[in-house]
Amino acid sequence: MLYIFDMGGVVTSTSSEIKKLVDILGTNENDFFKWCGSPKGNPAGRGSEFYKNGEMDLFSMLSNGEITVKEFWNIFSARSGIAVTTDWWHWLFHPVLNQKTVKIIKILKSNKNRVVCGTNTIDSHYQNHLERGDYSFFDQTYASNFMGVSKPDPRFWKIILTAENAGPHETVFIDDRKENVDAAKSLGIKSILFESAEKLASDLELDLNFD
Repeated sequence: MLYIFDMGGVVTSTSSEIKKLVDILGTNENDFFKWCGSPKGNPAGRGSEFYKNGEMDLFSMLSNGEITVKEFWNIFSARSGIAVTTDWWHWLFHPVLNQKTVKIIKILKSNKNRVVCGTNTIDSHYQNHLERGDYSFFDQTYASNFMGVSKPDPRFWKIILTAENAGPHETVFIDDRKENVDAAKSLGIKSILFESAEKLASDLELDLNFD
């Protein structure tokens, strides 16, 4: 079987830098997301109320690898009038590894399954995870910033299935966001909404003791 694990919220905690970031920049969340062209609370979706004619959704473009981090901050600085010369996405990102999920991954691999990471990320966060060794638990990492597409776009999973030479019927996908789980299900992939490592072990019918 092929198992595809999301990273943030599944293998590591979801680390949000926004509140600290807006304090550093001397602004507020509403204006920050407006300048990014993204809806507050959904920094990866197009079609927001802030998405004006001719403006770009910087979060989506960064996640899809369409612009670099430097280009993101240059455009943000031009829109906001706030000069940003430091990559705060990198320096403020401090997720925590979920050791229980890692244990599940190791068990699946020991049973001769193929286990990969399928993640929406940006260059700064990708580098952080590399430095921390978070991707080392996987046989392969599929990251949106290199793939050119982000979840929940169906192309995200189609790329992985093609690269892994796997069919939907022999694939399991785990993610903490319902819209991603639903999108994968629509392709015929068995998909599990992550709530906890204990619940995931039960869903996968693994007899694990986390004590």
